[in-house]
Amino acid sequence: MASSFPGAFKVADDESLSLLRMIEPQVLADPHLLYRALRDHEPVHWDPYMHAWVVTTYPEAVTVLTQYSADRTPLPAYLDRLGLSFMKPFSEVMLKQMMFMDGSKHSRLRGICSAAFTPRRVEALRAEIASIADELIDKFMASGRMDMIVDFANPLPAIVTAKLLGVPVEDHRQLHAWVLDLAEVLGNFQHHPARVGEIVRSLEDLRSYVAARMEEQRRHPGGGLIHSLMTAEIDSQRLSDDEVIANTIITLIGGHETTTNLIASGFLTLLRHPDNMNHLRRHPEIVASAVEELLRFESPVQHTARIAPADMKLGDKTIRKGSRVVAVLAAANRDPNRFSDPDRLDLLRADNRHLAFGWAAHFCFGAPLARIEGQIAFNTLLRRLSNPALLETRLEWRENAGLRGLTRLNISFEPGPAQGI
Repeated sequence: MASSFPGAFKVADDESLSLLRMIEPQVLADPHLLYRALRDHEPVHWDPYMHAWVVTTYPEAVTVLTQYSADRTPLPAYLDRLGLSFMKPFSEVMLKQMMFMDGSKHSRLRGICSAAFTPRRVEALRAEIASIADELIDKFMASGRMDMIVDFANPLPAIVTAKLLGVPVEDHRQLHAWVLDLAEVLGNFQHHPARVGEIVRSLEDLRSYVAARMEEQRRHPGGGLIHSLMTAEIDSQRLSDDEVIANTIITLIGGHETTTNLIASGFLTLLRHPDNMNHLRRHPEIVASAVEELLRFESPVQHTARIAPADMKLGDKTIRKGSRVVAVLAAANRDPNRFSDPDRLDLLRADNRHLAFGWAAHFCFGAPLARIEGQIAFNTLLRRLSNPALLETRLEWRENAGLRGLTRLNISFEPGPAQGI
């Protein structure tokens, strides 16, 4: 059954429908063209090139997130058999991360980590986050232009995450560089052989960095998430050092990547929808609703994978036990059977239960922080920048199928208070 994109090319076979196309420039420019074709063609689709089922509709994605297993890390011996021994350091870390666990093991780790991200504790950071945002803008305010990624969207969550972890704030640039490397592994289906050695070194360097911070905490106990992970007890048990390191790493990646991409891609979306941008500028009180819509409309995390725990029905397909299933969260967030007029940006959209942060047990424990950072970022930018305009003639998206983000976003603006404020 052939379907077609409304764009420049046709979808006539399984290869055209494969998620492996996600790193092609024309698909990166607007992945929703591919997602729409997949959803129209077959909402639960077997991708022979991915060796996985691909799900693009909302109710089926929710089923995958709630009923399928997150325990999907390949064991080191299995990687050896596949000739992928270079991935073993990542496997060793992933086996200790809550993101790749189910049941009591997942609950144990999540309970400890979530304590650092409760809405009350995050709300207490609001004034500090606002101060950081203003300080970053002060640095480029007089120039009348900025790279939204380098100047604002990267450093804001990086600095906040460093403070939250209890590590030196001046280390945030190095931490972000390591995170960018590791995100290539977490977000992509395929990896560049020439980059493997560098990415493995980044993983080892980051592990050594966290271990060194742990030693400092033992000598001079202080605050922060690392100290909380080291000292928290559940049923008289503490995390091992390897568990502390692994879950600090996943917190770093989540705290940097998703928020950076929310801010940069969200601001790009507002630039492309000036009526919405001006409405938010005039009515900053709607920013919480606006952030939820920007998360739905341009989801920072595009997909997540699960494993079928038994033979199960999904849509009109039978999924066999052990099969890999990819829930395309960004596609589900524009399912027309769930969201009215899903390709329209509506900053006041009601009933906006999107899947950008996942669902149920594996709902992102850092969501409260990401939401507040996004709210502060957009209101601060619109309050302080007048007449922002896109300078890029051609947008460049990072070649990452799962973690969608721009490589740069140069804009111009008029220094001074924004109009209408």
